[in-house]
Amino acid sequence: MVGGGMRQVGVIAAAGIVALDNMVERLNDDHATARRLAQGLAQIPGIDINPDSLPTNLVFFTITDGDPALIMEEINKHGVKGGMPTRGWRFVTHYGITSDDIDYTLEVMEAACRKYATT
Repeated sequence: MVGGGMRQVGVIAAAGIVALDNMVERLNDDHATARRLAQGLAQIPGIDINPDSLPTNLVFFTITDGDPALIMEEINKHGVKGGMPTRGWRFVTHYGITSDDIDYTLEVMEAACRKYATT
């Protein structure tokens, strides 16, 4: 009566069904890709991350130097979609993210962090 009910829930459920039926085998690949991304981010000055604390395809890290909003704007200009105007960021790997994508993302992140470094 006051809203809040979900209609069209089948659209959301369909993604879950595909994931459970077809993507479970890919989890190890996605986790390995995320670990590679995390290890690369750990080498970039101005980023704080502990790659060993990321057991899934979710890569959480902190921008410790520079303006996160400017870094976000810069990476978005180069086609890396992500970031936040806050210091805490998250990237996610999935079946559509390739090894080349990881290399490119690391290059763009390093250049953006270097460009907007304050120290």
